Amino acid sequence: MIARYSRPELLQIWSDESKFSIWLEVETLALEAMAKRGDVPQEAVDAVRAKGAFSVERVLEIENEVKHDVIAFLTNVAEHVGPLSRYVHRGMTSNDLLDTTFAVQLARSGKEILNVLDRVMAALRNQAERWKNTPTIGRSHGIHAEPTSFGLKFAGWYAELCRRKENLEHALAGVSVGKLSGAVGTYASLPPDVESYVMEHLGLTAEVVPTQVVARDRHAEFFTSLALLGSSLERFCVEIRHLQRTEVGEVSEPFGSNQKGSSAMPHKKNPILTENLTGLARLLRGYAQSAMENVALWHERDISHSSVERVIAPDACTLAHFMLYRFEGIVSALVVHEDRIQHNLEFTRGLIFSGTLLIALVDAGVTREDAYRLVQTHALAAWEGGEDFPTRVRADNELTSKISSEKLQEVFDVRRHLSYVDLIFERAMNE
Repeated sequence: MIARYSRPELLQIWSDESKFSIWLEVETLALEAMAKRGDVPQEAVDAVRAKGAFSVERVLEIENEVKHDVIAFLTNVAEHVGPLSRYVHRGMTSNDLLDTTFAVQLARSGKEILNVLDRVMAALRNQAERWKNTPTIGRSHGIHAEPTSFGLKFAGWYAELCRRKENLEHALAGVSVGKLSGAVGTYASLPPDVESYVMEHLGLTAEVVPTQVVARDRHAEFFTSLALLGSSLERFCVEIRHLQRTEVGEVSEPFGSNQKGSSAMPHKKNPILTENLTGLARLLRGYAQSAMENVALWHERDISHSSVERVIAPDACTLAHFMLYRFEGIVSALVVHEDRIQHNLEFTRGLIFSGTLLIALVDAGVTREDAYRLVQTHALAAWEGGEDFPTRVRADNELTSKISSEKLQEVFDVRRHLSYVDLIFERAMNE
């Protein structure tokens, strides 16, 4: 992933230095397990622990000649360790090393992603509580519908991220799986207890039925969970973008004192952060599709998945982490314009209470068809101008003969639409 959309924590995990360090640890742990069995001399383990090293530059130099990254790495390690290096990689195939390391990198990435996800959820919870009792206009099809709570927007996002977190944790467990089972997964040259020793020390589990690789449906699920996370963030960002439109103006992204919005129009304060995240979510969905294509490998393995994963794994993990980090900043510093919320709530001049009035008339004994006709007549007239909806309703003798003035007061009370907000919040915060 380009530096523009990267954080140092994830860049480090997916660096060559980090990858080769894990390779060396996997090889050393396997050697330790074999020494405990008496299959290799302890002095080989001691030599690798004492002198085992590598140079990224040297590994890449050798790979340029031999065209095989694992052989290049083992050659460089042998240059440091000496003759006892002959025991390194004993009984292993390249993907024992590659897939186990891949699992470690994904596990570490997932931990970082979950850490920042928790911070995003905390920020959403704070905003939800802050605005819980603030009425705002709800919209369906982009059109004013009925009042809702401004805090419910954030509460809904929080609840959605609870689902994303659960999904991600499950998928992360699925990819925290390695293998040291040999060329086709039968342990022909390396007994299962060596694998168990290595996996235990790395915090992984072993693939249940290995081939030459760990099954790629695991990784498809993980990258799909990241895509779902990105899609959730996109949904939240699209809402913020709509609410920041000039005609709405209920929120604004954080905007620095020295920030510029447009090279041509000095007045502009564009929602560039949420627009950015909207675009990045598309990449995560693309990576998930690529991961799906990796599931169907030939027989016990082909290498078609490798080139894909070298791109999508660091990119998807780094991008998801960056998106969460950026969204946390947006939510924490979001500017809410209460005056515009109130203005928009009143903009349709009471039409937002038409549904409540319809129910009141039906409850008063009017047929639904007649009630709908009465309410719609006043609603459409109010749309055209003149008197507002509540005024027209109160002046209609046919209506007021059915509903008392006290009941009409309830009908036009915005607070009744927030009557069950506490209940909804309790459900959301207990997700």
